[in-house]
Amino acid sequence: MTDETCQWQRWRQAAERALYGPGGFYLRPEGPAGHFRTSVHASPLFAAAVARLLAEVAGELGTSEVDLVDVGAGRGELLTGVLTALGSGDGSAGGGLTVRAYAVERADRPAGLDPRIEWTDRLPRGVRGLVFANEWLDNVPVDVAEADAEGTARYVEVRQDGTERLGGPVSGADAEWLARWWPLREPGARAEIGRPRDEAWASAVASLAAGRAVAVDYAHVRDARPPFGSLTGFRAGREVPPVPDGSCDLTAHVALDACAAAVGPVPERSPVAELVAQREALGRLGVSGGRPPLSLASTDPVAYVRALSSAGEAAELTARGGLGDFLWLTQRVPGGATRRPGQGGY
Repeated sequence: MTDETCQWQRWRQAAERALYGPGGFYLRPEGPAGHFRTSVHASPLFAAAVARLLAEVAGELGTSEVDLVDVGAGRGELLTGVLTALGSGDGSAGGGLTVRAYAVERADRPAGLDPRIEWTDRLPRGVRGLVFANEWLDNVPVDVAEADAEGTARYVEVRQDGTERLGGPVSGADAEWLARWWPLREPGARAEIGRPRDEAWASAVASLAAGRAVAVDYAHVRDARPPFGSLTGFRAGREVPPVPDGSCDLTAHVALDACAAAVGPVPERSPVAELVAQREALGRLGVSGGRPPLSLASTDPVAYVRALSSAGEAAELTARGGLGDFLWLTQRVPGGATRRPGQGGY
């Protein structure tokens, strides 16, 4: 093994390099869609629902000109789908809106992307509209902690080949985070220290001048943390051991309740948080897995087949034990002074 592969690092540093460093997993030409399916890839119904959500936000703001920011945009699939839905002409997805679309992503802009989409590696600031982050926070690298034989929480260190060992005791702000959000009560218990995700989400919400920020992700809350953590890998559609060598995705479920609490009050416009399952969130936006009436098969067979296919896609998006179990964290920021977006930090 080389000196680099033998080097011990905490998981946050190792994952940052493996995912976003030179030749990193998320910078590869095939993008995330080459390895796993998100709700965006599962059905255009998801993008249509986000389009309806955007129309709701525009209505709340009393405007037909609205910003849409996709954080962790992959290769622009969601924004492309939303713009398509808005241009469908039937009005159901909020046609008539003028949308300023921003894709926030570290990878290079893909060839052939809709020119209406601005590609950037930084969150725009002063957004009036919707900030949407689908399966972004689970890929914000975090450190891993494990309780040793005496019950002391220690950082887990890892080599590039995936071999692990226990390092020094967790300290400072990380120890405070664990004590509040994910106490390790028994030897061998593990946790992902979600503080970097809290900070990333707080920054995303702070980019809003007015509107909503929505995070959709694999998630858990304080009363139902996984006892041994949830760090894992994905490659070519299969779950694999998490090895920080750039060959696979590295992901861990998100403590979304901690993310919500990390958004401190903003004078005169304190964000209001809501946490619901995807099946409920999409249901509110008109995505239903109900089968079409059988009578439609005889009166309009083509429409019946189309409706049946749509119902199947909706069922996948809202299924228990699957995508429907994702959590949606929504934080509303009441209106403030009108500002056009500028650039801020990622």
